[in-house]
Amino acid sequence: MRGRGALRGIADRIGLSGRLLLLTILFVLLAEVLIYVPSVANFRRNWLSDRVAAAQVAALVLDAAPQQRVSDDLARRLLTGVGARAIALKAGGARRLLNLAAMPPEVGESVDLREAGWLELIAGAWHTLSHPADAPLRVVGHGMDGVDFVELILDPTPLREAMIAFSWRILLTSLVISGITAGLVFLALQLSIVRPVRRLTRNIAAFADDPEDASRRITPSWRNDEIGVAETALARMEAVLAGELRQKRRLAELGLSVSKINHELRNLLTTAQLLVDRLEHTADPGVQRVAPRLVATLGRAIRYCEATLAYGRAAERLPERRRTALRPILADALDLAGLVPGAAVRIEDRTPDDLLVDADPDQLSRVLVNLVRNAVQALGLAGTGDGAPPCVTIEATRRGGTVTMVVSDNGPGLPERARAHLFEAFQGAVRAGGTGLGLAIAAELVRLNGGVLALDESGVGARFRITLPDRAQT
Repeated sequence: MRGRGALRGIADRIGLSGRLLLLTILFVLLAEVLIYVPSVANFRRNWLSDRVAAAQVAALVLDAAPQQRVSDDLARRLLTGVGARAIALKAGGARRLLNLAAMPPEVGESVDLREAGWLELIAGAWHTLSHPADAPLRVVGHGMDGVDFVELILDPTPLREAMIAFSWRILLTSLVISGITAGLVFLALQLSIVRPVRRLTRNIAAFADDPEDASRRITPSWRNDEIGVAETALARMEAVLAGELRQKRRLAELGLSVSKINHELRNLLTTAQLLVDRLEHTADPGVQRVAPRLVATLGRAIRYCEATLAYGRAAERLPERRRTALRPILADALDLAGLVPGAAVRIEDRTPDDLLVDADPDQLSRVLVNLVRNAVQALGLAGTGDGAPPCVTIEATRRGGTVTMVVSDNGPGLPERARAHLFEAFQGAVRAGGTGLGLAIAAELVRLNGGVLALDESGVGARFRITLPDRAQT
């Protein structure tokens, strides 16, 4: 864990550009290693092939000598020129040997250049580099001009030294190439990616400090690649977000003012309603005729103030969902049949006795009371749409893990102007004098319980559907 923390700290200090530089150097070195392995094997093969070619020249001198014998001085010079201890060749079925000292009893390694494949050459090169050997090296190569093959006995030390020198040259060349390539890649990435990304992050941080300051918004560059698209999208998002924040701040300030006004206005209207209640008991016919309408008007005004205050308060509490019987939750809704005197609205409960629902009982009761009250009031004010007695129906069914509740009536239905913003506060009012808060609050409560409140299409009246799925079992 400490090691990971240390690595994370180093990565944070070097930054994105530093990591890109290190990765570039690493990848170039890896590529050079992949190039070096076959290169050093090919270098070893060429070095040995050159010795075989020199041995063939020496063999031609031996073949041209009288009786195919040369002096010791010439033999020494031939062997020194080739760098071999002994040279043997086979031509016409006969073998000839050129040497000065006795042949070694054994050799450390044999290399047959006539049949060696690349894997064998690579393995041999690695063996020569990693295992210094005192035993001589036997090399066999193709012959020419009637010579079947040429065989050499070599000291492996010069070969190993030449391969080490070649490896150092490859290493130095790789480092130079890696440095140049990494520098160019680093510069290109720095200009094309890292600096624009830093500009984006700085702008995001600056915009977060003061979103309403127009000078902090990013100005998109001329680029049309992914960075340019990100800059354009960020500029558009900042403009939209700044506008919404200004609007919400103004609405919050307005809401605070309206809440204060509504609070005081509700107190005044409550006092006025008490005075009007007394007027209802006077014997004056004019007062008797006007008082009910005045009471109704004051009641609507008080309900409007209460609904506005309720919506302006803090968000609804989180539901305390549990599996409970639906019938007791409907008790308050069924008592609303007499809400409109003289309308004779009937409420039919068609829910099963044993139906259980997974919801907050208090919040679900508020939703159902709201829907039933709206239906009763609509029937009391506008009558029915099919000529039948006014009726509100409550139905509920369970299918698997989902309970569906339907509250419908046979009233006149909802006007088109109310359908578009039915569940939006202050915009979905259905009847005159309404606020549109009831359905907005009901939809919010259903959503908190994991369900959906929707308006179904119906031929007569209004039909609201509540879909409440059970919570997933853990």
